[in-house]
Amino acid sequence: MFQCGNKHITGNAVVWSALQGRVSNRLARHFRAAPHRLPASHTPIVSFTFDDAPDSAAGEGAALLEKHGGRGTFYLAGSLIGQPSDHWHGMSDDAIVRLHRAGHEIACHTFSHKSSADLDEVAMAREIERNRAYFRAIDSSITLENFAYPYGLASVWRKPQLARAFRSARGILPGVNSGVIDLQFLRASPLVDCETDRAGIDRYFDEAVARGGWLIFYGHDVASAPSPYGCTPDLLRHALEAAGRRNMPIVTVAEALRRIGA
Repeated sequence: MFQCGNKHITGNAVVWSALQGRVSNRLARHFRAAPHRLPASHTPIVSFTFDDAPDSAAGEGAALLEKHGGRGTFYLAGSLIGQPSDHWHGMSDDAIVRLHRAGHEIACHTFSHKSSADLDEVAMAREIERNRAYFRAIDSSITLENFAYPYGLASVWRKPQLARAFRSARGILPGVNSGVIDLQFLRASPLVDCETDRAGIDRYFDEAVARGGWLIFYGHDVASAPSPYGCTPDLLRHALEAAGRRNMPIVTVAEALRRIGA
């Protein structure tokens, strides 16, 4: 039960905040787009992305990607680095530097991992700059070019602001990015054992090939007993092998944007 009073968030406030987030996310799917048309002759590509900061994503996840000739994009919140959570331990500064130097992309969440739907323009600017400063302090060559909405909740109000600060922003609406896409609401499909299986992964790949599109996967940890938000090494390996069978390049979000001319 939630406690009432000035120092506590009430149950109604939590419900209202969640409702606002869902409404803003739905509006963001349809309004204030940053449209970009994929080239007609576009070769299908796939990007593997990992959110927050699980150490297993930097370890097992990155190793599997590299074994298959690919690199991933890691959307990180500075406040979570090196910190324990209910489901994993956060990756270390050293792990981030290793990822960066191996050619993986370090990308941006909000520093505090607050939802963009709960932030006004000033607060969002502060979150972005604080996150950028954190990663610059780790390695001055790390630049955060791309953003992912924490919790997958986009803000229709923050989309124009994010478009000025980043090349793209990724959500968690499943599907393939094809035709005219919204660079500030990139679709991404779950690489999460609780939400999909090998057959589901194959369907995403087949759709990407049929539509000449850009397939993005999102996940968190990579472990034999994953959290409700992560996947097993076997599921990740299957997805990587599925890309190989279809001759689909495995590229970071930054590289994918370069290839589509965005």
